Amino acid sequence: MNQNQAKRRYFKELGIAFALYIVLLMGALRLSLDMPAGALRTAVLLTPMLAFLLALRAVVRAVRSSDEFIRKTTLEHLGIAAAVTAGVTFTYGFLEIAGFPKLSMFVVWPLMGGVWACTTLVDTLRHR
Repeated sequence: MNQNQAKRRYFKELGIAFALYIVLLMGALRLSLDMPAGALRTAVLLTPMLAFLLALRAVVRAVRSSDEFIRKTTLEHLGIAAAVTAGVTFTYGFLEIAGFPKLSMFVVWPLMGGVWACTTLVDTLRHR
């Protein structure tokens, strides 16, 4: 499979996973409104993570089907994103101790994903 076919497959699989995630998330949030706290409500609220597993599968397949250069640069971008995210979250953790408002864990992934996207964009423009 060439890189263009692999990229198309990746975006198709990831798009399906994201669409399913949105459907499951909306359904879980709607259903959980009228449910009492407990194991069933917790299970319902975790159902969107099934779509996350499909997204994870798409990412793993894309990395495994990519060539050596793509794997290397992807790992570099991910490493930079993880390091920046660690630095920002640790810094904010100390700021929380100093009285800043607490942030949800939902902030971590958009931060890491944003840094990952930025490093990928910068590297893509650099290698034109």
